[in-house]
Amino acid sequence: MGGFECSTHRDHRGRRLDLVRSTRHDEFADCDYQRMIDYGMLTARDGVRWHLIEKHPYRYEFSSLERQVAAAKETGLEIIWDYFHYGYPDDIDIFSDQFSERFCEFAAAVTNFLSASLGNRLHVCPINEISFFSWIAADRGLFHPAVRRRSRELKQRLIATSVAAVRRIRELNPNTTVMFTEPAIHVVAKDDSGQARRSAEAYRQAQFEALDALEGPASDESINDVIGLNYYFHNQWRHPSRRKIARGHRLYRPLNEILNEFYDRYKLPLMIAETGIEDDERADWFRYVCDEVAIAIDNGVPMRGICLYPIANHPGWADDRHCHNGLWDYADDLGQREAHTPLSEEIVRQIERFDKILKDQKGKLPGSRISAQTVGGG
Repeated sequence: MGGFECSTHRDHRGRRLDLVRSTRHDEFADCDYQRMIDYGMLTARDGVRWHLIEKHPYRYEFSSLERQVAAAKETGLEIIWDYFHYGYPDDIDIFSDQFSERFCEFAAAVTNFLSASLGNRLHVCPINEISFFSWIAADRGLFHPAVRRRSRELKQRLIATSVAAVRRIRELNPNTTVMFTEPAIHVVAKDDSGQARRSAEAYRQAQFEALDALEGPASDESINDVIGLNYYFHNQWRHPSRRKIARGHRLYRPLNEILNEFYDRYKLPLMIAETGIEDDERADWFRYVCDEVAIAIDNGVPMRGICLYPIANHPGWADDRHCHNGLWDYADDLGQREAHTPLSEEIVRQIERFDKILKDQKGKLPGSRISAQTVGGG
């Protein structure tokens, strides 16, 4: 799978980002989707832009989404739509009850629009990375609303909003597949003292808080159909320094063990919803992730996809630098994007590999609330 960077947040300086626009994906969605299909990648993550759809409260205008939807309809590529990828309209206080009400109404409007345009089979990620957004926007203060020491409050707000939004989405379209995404991390102590180990483990366990609230023992209903895990090269570190643990280090935890832990905890299908790295390491990193997913599948973990994210290079969030982290580069005026050859070749190899794995695994995967196929046609 491939994911199109679709962040729309304001940064701590108040500058609005719109990665769908800055990558020109809104202009060339048809070319981008067809290019994926030509590679054999039949499912994508993509995003809707709340701040453009609801410029005035409770009034929805979908011109900003029409090209993506038309391209999905024309090409047949299956899309997992992010409804909230960090950004929201300027007039909303995210800590207020109004945020939840407005988001639920927005989610309903988008669900109706997508269902009417693309049919009743819909795949949705209502809110991307509840934990990360709560941390970066309300603890680190780097995303709007750029506050500190309110991350737990924001996390609880986003969890409650998510539950209400999913109920509304499923009332309108019961055939919707719902996926929530969270970073999958591993954290180790700075030293061998008991206090340091307990502190690091408490931090590691915090990665489960949002999913526990949505799907864990305390939840009284099923919210998720698929758990999306976002996993990057910097997702393992020492606490509290955040000094990265390099792959290959004795303290680095293999990804397949992390996947096993999530599946043992929730008994739901998993997806690598985001993974990638910059520059010349792209092919090697993607190969590592695929190797670990193959081990997890062999261990009985039902995996629904591996999403290269982003699939196209984009300007950096903080400084607009040219991030070489995708399969394809910036688009020219005809919508063409030059491919990074080593990653391109690796993706082709991995598609062939997993075609064989899935044929061998057909009918052997554990039961779940969705079929034993990947989400979408991929």
